[in-house]
Amino acid sequence: MLKSVMNRLGMATAVLATGFLVSNCKSDLTIETPTPVNTAAGARLATGEQYVPGEVLIKFTNGLSAVSRLPILNLIGGTVAETILTKTMQEAGISDGILRVKTSKEIAQVLTLLNGLPGVEFAEPNFIYTHQATSNDPLYTNGSLWGMYGPATSPANQFGSAAGTAWANNKTGSSSVIVGIIDEGYMTTHADLSANAWVNPYETANGVDDDGNGYIDDVNGWDFAANDASVYDGTSDDHGTHVAGTIGARGGNGAGVAGVCWNVKMISLKFLGSSGGSSTAAIKAIDYLTDLKTRHGLNIVASNNSWGGGGYSQALQSAIGRANNAGILFVAAAGNGGSDGVGDDNDATPNYPSNYTNANVIAVASITSSGALSSFSNYGAQTVDIGAPGSTIQSTLPYTGTTPAYGAYSGTSMATPHVTGAVALYKSINPSATAAQIKSAILNAGVATSSLSGKTVTGDRLRVSSF
Repeated sequence: MLKSVMNRLGMATAVLATGFLVSNCKSDLTIETPTPVNTAAGARLATGEQYVPGEVLIKFTNGLSAVSRLPILNLIGGTVAETILTKTMQEAGISDGILRVKTSKEIAQVLTLLNGLPGVEFAEPNFIYTHQATSNDPLYTNGSLWGMYGPATSPANQFGSAAGTAWANNKTGSSSVIVGIIDEGYMTTHADLSANAWVNPYETANGVDDDGNGYIDDVNGWDFAANDASVYDGTSDDHGTHVAGTIGARGGNGAGVAGVCWNVKMISLKFLGSSGGSSTAAIKAIDYLTDLKTRHGLNIVASNNSWGGGGYSQALQSAIGRANNAGILFVAAAGNGGSDGVGDDNDATPNYPSNYTNANVIAVASITSSGALSSFSNYGAQTVDIGAPGSTIQSTLPYTGTTPAYGAYSGTSMATPHVTGAVALYKSINPSATAAQIKSAILNAGVATSSLSGKTVTGDRLRVSSF
């Protein structure tokens, strides 16, 4: 093996010197064993994609010795900064993990050298992701919460999710159903959120990793950006707090707003910081949720992913695949590019993570209160599943002092938690439903909408009252 690798290293160096890209021909995309979409390694850095400078993620072949790895690392001037080996990876048979490597070379050059090299399963940038919201604009009774209305509610809006009709039929959720919010942190002590903040039944705040998952005192979740147990870091965590309110703000309490699912438990999985979030942090967050379900059997049905950016990541898609194997849906924002920028044609730029083809992904576009596709929303007849309210959405915001805060945001970030809340509500009504059955039910319950015809897979908008 070492001799083979050294021969390949010599060829890679020679090819690079001539100025040609090394083509890495791969098999077609599959759901649970993904391969890169783009076959030219150097071309995998598309215009506008952001990534951590001087870092690359490398997955070596399982069992490749340290001696065999050394010349590969030397080729790119690389030093190992971190080995990512989650419990979920180990359970999936990944024994050596993924390495986060610091390199002195340009990332495009590193990808050209490494992809297709014997002993290297894949190499990719450590992409940076950002939330999918736009501007700020002050709840059910005064006509502001249009995304929860339906044609039969009062107030009414035929283009809302009709969650209000479900509530009127005593369908308000269950505290036994759990969702993960992979985002910024959210204000777990907010007056409208605290009752639905998840508390880890296997962990106490005692400075010890009680549940053995590698995270000490993860009582409400984990901050994968700062690598600590503080899942809420102040008013800057407004995006995550807004998302949480749309999913599960407490309804029927005579205050503030109401989420789609009044009774639900929400795990705060913070990976977005002030400068966005990295691929490595996102992978850890997804695997954290998967581990909770596989090792402890918790009733985790979905993660909400109101973020995007970067290019195709095999490491990230594999993590989504592991969540799929555990029966966890991955609800994702279609992105705010305002165009068919999600890979339906050769000229389009795919939006990740919503564009991954894993069976558990539900990609969500945004609509306005008049039923139009929001001007900022991406769409895709083959890649975006359904539309949901996303323009001028009222929800919870962080606050200091004693007065709870609320405000209106717009974005596919705001559409996505409507669908995640619907997933939780459906599971509470149909406790034996599988992830595949829930996804099918959500998509089949939608209402045909002219603005979404030919723009999404279903051509429909979310309709909760049909459950």
